[in-house]
Amino acid sequence: MLFWHLLIASVSLPLVNSLTYHGADYSSLVNLENSGITYTDSGTTGKFDTILANHGVNLARIRIWTSTNDADYSLDYGLALAKRAVAAGMSLLIDLHYSDTWADPGDQAIPSSWPTDLDGLNTEIYDYTNSLVTAFADQGTPIDFLQIGNEINSGILFPTGEISVNGYSALSQLLHSAANGAHDASDTVKVVVHLANGWDGSAMSSFYEQIFIQGEFATTDFDVMGFSFYPFYDSAATYSALQSSLNNLVATYGKDVMVVETDWPSSGSCSGVTLSENFAISTSGQESWVSGITEILAGLSDGHGLGVVYWEPGWIGNDGLGSSCSDNLVVDDSGNTLASIDLFSADM
Repeated sequence: MLFWHLLIASVSLPLVNSLTYHGADYSSLVNLENSGITYTDSGTTGKFDTILANHGVNLARIRIWTSTNDADYSLDYGLALAKRAVAAGMSLLIDLHYSDTWADPGDQAIPSSWPTDLDGLNTEIYDYTNSLVTAFADQGTPIDFLQIGNEINSGILFPTGEISVNGYSALSQLLHSAANGAHDASDTVKVVVHLANGWDGSAMSSFYEQIFIQGEFATTDFDVMGFSFYPFYDSAATYSALQSSLNNLVATYGKDVMVVETDWPSSGSCSGVTLSENFAISTSGQESWVSGITEILAGLSDGHGLGVVYWEPGWIGNDGLGSSCSDNLVVDDSGNTLASIDLFSADM
């Protein structure tokens, strides 16, 4: 524990170009704007994506569901938000949920309009991914990084691609089909596999030891290992655990690594929760938390650490962001930026 406090003390000054990508997932932004929410930075009202870019964000993570309803993160919604991100100078990380709604380790529902058999789903996921990557390129905003699923620890497209139901082979086939769809549409897109709980080295190793199957998903099908790393869902989610897990994966597979989701509480309390590191619930705590992740990624061998993405820093009205903490945002409820808005430039 002393090591980590010394580490954080050593990075309390601004970091310069520590990682290539300083990211934010602000997918909810257009829905929030449509509800009348506005944002202010240093007394000046502006678009939140522009404010983020002005404070160092150079990677926009945008989730896309298979819904055709713009309020439910449709392709059209994502395309419009991507245009704004690219205009602001950001690269794109597109997060495909392959579902009409939220996808996570416990929920990966097959889209209502998709088939349910494995052969049909292999064709559907290829066609859908290929068409989507093409759509982004056609509007002049080619995808830099593409997540083929969101927190897929238990599989995708349940129950067909659910590991507990059909083992790893169905999932391996579906990921292979998705990756092929992306690569056949673009020779530059980097494919990302996203798992929750990146600190859990045993679970991460177990997944990767079983997902590669001859003729199905291969190490050559993807480029980046993406992970969620939150401090409020498990007290075992420590820096030391994350460092050990990531070092092992990089040594074994030689892939680039990105933390594609993280948060820290800015104020209030975290009812019934023991945070996994001993920082204050404050804006300075937010900066310290991200600094520690940055140092771990920057320390990975051969420059394999790419970046950190803060999840939904401006989602006013959903301040806890699904956690038991009161507020994980970098703005207040009136849309004014907090001091931690600088974590994107200073700490990443």
